[in-house]
Amino acid sequence: MEALAEIRGLTKVYGNTLAVNNLNLVIPRGRIIGLLGPNGSGKTTLIKMINGLLTPTAGQILINGFAPGPETKARIAYLPERTYLQSGMKVSDLVDFFRDFYADFNRDKAFTMLSALNIPFTAQLKTLSKGTKEKVQLILVMSRDADLFILDEPIAGVDPAARDYILKTIITNYNENASILLSTHLISDIENILDEVIFIREGQVLTHMPVDQIREQYGQSVDAYFRGVFAC
Repeated sequence: MEALAEIRGLTKVYGNTLAVNNLNLVIPRGRIIGLLGPNGSGKTTLIKMINGLLTPTAGQILINGFAPGPETKARIAYLPERTYLQSGMKVSDLVDFFRDFYADFNRDKAFTMLSALNIPFTAQLKTLSKGTKEKVQLILVMSRDADLFILDEPIAGVDPAARDYILKTIITNYNENASILLSTHLISDIENILDEVIFIREGQVLTHMPVDQIREQYGQSVDAYFRGVFAC
């Protein structure tokens, strides 16, 4: 299977804290992958380094053969755990902002998804409920034709109906040559859409395997297997 991203010997140190420790990982194309681990395991630090938001202390990251920089940022669609969107902007202005900023942004796709949810284009972000804000942010990210979608806690704090929509949006709005790296604590809610899982602990990859292998080899759901591995 063709590699989309290759990570070798990746290390990040904050003062006396070793956040990511000589981590090695290959992310293939055409997969939805869960990045799973307890708090403090290094998931967000890893995500930020892939996105070029943090500089590694050591090691190498290659996406489509390029180190993090302008070439990779143009091909990665990132949904952070906390929004960076201006709350005073209208939904339509946010769509136009993404269209102007990202060459691969599909404005028509964004408006089609917004219309399907009856989200008013003229509403300011700050006037929307938390669940609707989450949907708007995800729609903006998933309206890009990126190679790698990185979603950090995309369903945290939203109601079950919103979670269902978000998951449906994820699986129907990426192409077979792209991959999605999805970080969440709500494993039972998302495991049915996953092709693979990466378990990370103390800044190292503990497990990287297909979800079908977990079910066949261990006779457990991903959530149950995760709880056993991390004894939580």
